[in-house]
Amino acid sequence: MNETMKTLLNRRSTRAYKPEQIKEAELSNILEGGKFAPSAINEQPWHFTVVQNKQLLNKINEACKAELIKSGHQVLADQAKKEDFSVFYNSPTLIIVSGNEKTITPQIDCALALGNMFLAAESIGIGSCWIHAIAGVLNSEDGAELRKELNIPQGHMVYCSGSFGYKAMEPEAPERKENTVSIIR
Repeated sequence: MNETMKTLLNRRSTRAYKPEQIKEAELSNILEGGKFAPSAINEQPWHFTVVQNKQLLNKINEACKAELIKSGHQVLADQAKKEDFSVFYNSPTLIIVSGNEKTITPQIDCALALGNMFLAAESIGIGSCWIHAIAGVLNSEDGAELRKELNIPQGHMVYCSGSFGYKAMEPEAPERKENTVSIIR
């Protein structure tokens, strides 16, 4: 099996991180992976906002916590009410992916970029996890000031984000669902 397939098959969502920050060279590799994602007619509509400042991470977490508590989704609200709740699992690095709303498929392009970053991270031993709640907060009226503080570009919508850091544990692979492929020849 080649290295690319090994990376694809080994990557898991990491929900427990070590507190130390990832190295600058590792972050550069991850971001480079995102920049080389495919995009509709090569528009590359994304902007990557990297947050490693603990105070700002705490501020984002508190905004997400408040949003989830009032979401009406009982499971999410109950999780957010916990004292030790962290929407990004206490990872030391958060990457927020926003995209130009006027491009053809910004949501898909940004998701592909984040997916590339997840695979780039796995290939160098860095854990990652998709974090969607942040998009809801930053795209709301309540999140306008936080968007400014994060320097999200004008005309961009936040589509996705991911947590990144050294794995505190190796997650198990869940079983794959059956009957998810149809081949027509």
